[in-house]
Amino acid sequence: MAALPLPALPEPQEAVAPVSRPSQRATGATPAHWTMSRSRQRIDSTVGSMNIRRVPFDHPDAMKLNDEVQAEYDVRYGDGGDATHLDPSDFAPPNGLYLIAYDENDVPVASGGWRGQDANDEGNLDGDAELKRMFVVEQVRGRGLARRILAALEEDARAAGRTRMVLETGTKQPEAVALYTSSGYEPCGKFGYYRFHEESLCYAKALEVP
Repeated sequence: MAALPLPALPEPQEAVAPVSRPSQRATGATPAHWTMSRSRQRIDSTVGSMNIRRVPFDHPDAMKLNDEVQAEYDVRYGDGGDATHLDPSDFAPPNGLYLIAYDENDVPVASGGWRGQDANDEGNLDGDAELKRMFVVEQVRGRGLARRILAALEEDARAAGRTRMVLETGTKQPEAVALYTSSGYEPCGKFGYYRFHEESLCYAKALEVP
């Protein structure tokens, strides 16, 4: 599979903490192989000394990063971590994608994914692509890595025919809000597991075809 370059972006100030509310460790099997059209070949790329790879959602490195972000959310919110249910199949193409960034020593340092959502009783709309697991470890924050992962996810969701990127974050994550609003996201109607929580903040961005 030919690698596709990540969108060229400037090196902005980056969120210095988890940039979405990822959920508790998911269980279940990931499909042995993914079927995808040529127009939706997934993105593997090197950004500076960081290598961004597509991986299954239940990959061991994904679990490692999940443990870290859950611990950080527990510190911020005191609730033991996000309780939203996720399944590895949610991120299997063509209905999703999960990315991990590795440093020069092949250590996983950042993650992000999207899963397809359509109109449901939790407030989603047809054509939604929901961001999950956006996280950068403390040691490499401030390098624009989250913004590059975000751009790659948006590009992939757009190619998959999704029309809107949505996310849920929280009031105790101002750096996440800054990242998303500076990337073109605007407040939207609340959705998802935390839609009735006062600390929940939801944002959306139209995925317009170039």
